[in-house]
Amino acid sequence: MAEATTKQRVWLSWSSGKDCAYALHTLRHRDDVDVVGLLTTFNGQAERVAMHAVRLQLLRMQAAAVGLPVHEVMLPFPCSNEDYQRCMLGAIEAARAADVQAIAFGDLFLADVRAYREKNMAGTGLGTLFPLWLADSGKSTAQLAQEMQAAGLRAVITCIDPKKLPKGFAGRFWDAQLLQEMQELGSGIDPCGENGEFHTFVIDGPMFSAALDVTVGEVVERDGFVFCDVLPAGVPVDEPAQQAEQQQLGQQQQQQQLADAVLVEAVASMVQCPGQQ
Repeated sequence: MAEATTKQRVWLSWSSGKDCAYALHTLRHRDDVDVVGLLTTFNGQAERVAMHAVRLQLLRMQAAAVGLPVHEVMLPFPCSNEDYQRCMLGAIEAARAADVQAIAFGDLFLADVRAYREKNMAGTGLGTLFPLWLADSGKSTAQLAQEMQAAGLRAVITCIDPKKLPKGFAGRFWDAQLLQEMQELGSGIDPCGENGEFHTFVIDGPMFSAALDVTVGEVVERDGFVFCDVLPAGVPVDEPAQQAEQQQLGQQQQQQQLADAVLVEAVASMVQCPGQQ
């Protein structure tokens, strides 16, 4: 009788968007991996996912729909480098305590981003997985986007860079029509938004037990980005409060980008002091 293969226990870095969701779907079809949890960083004051601008409540709805616990890393606002390092070290400690062996990421092709993540994780005792890495599959991002949509993945665009896409794309569904319009804009637009053109919030897909019931809310422009608020269905839209939240979110987004730059130094100390992202 063949000896059973021990599955690698994995946490998936979860931003609420389509790539991490499809990474989960892909990993669940592998017989050597067991995804046992999600890992997400938030602006603790605004209770939103950085960049994607997604509410904490909505991310918890996603976690329930995929049937996994989520380890929530609440970053203070303002967030100093020391605060950021402490939070990330705490995440690594939590992963180790849960017998997690690797962190999976939904990156597609940016080699510098992958190298950055691998360098950050070196010495922590945790490995890295990149289940959607296009060089491994031989797919293009256009093919991957079509594959995701054919599988039933549905997502709303929650944030765009207006220097790369028209502002009107915020709040729209990431569907075949949108992909066609992106293609018509020119070859510089990545259909999966891997170059930062846009970010998404997934509301349904093969990884979900049921679709999420949400409402697409107000679209606002703040700090160089265009955000669309997504709310649980039935929640009233308080426009002044939304605008204040989105302004704070844009400020926190800039601050977290600066904090990310020092994470390499933090991880260097993890060899002596366990911790992660």
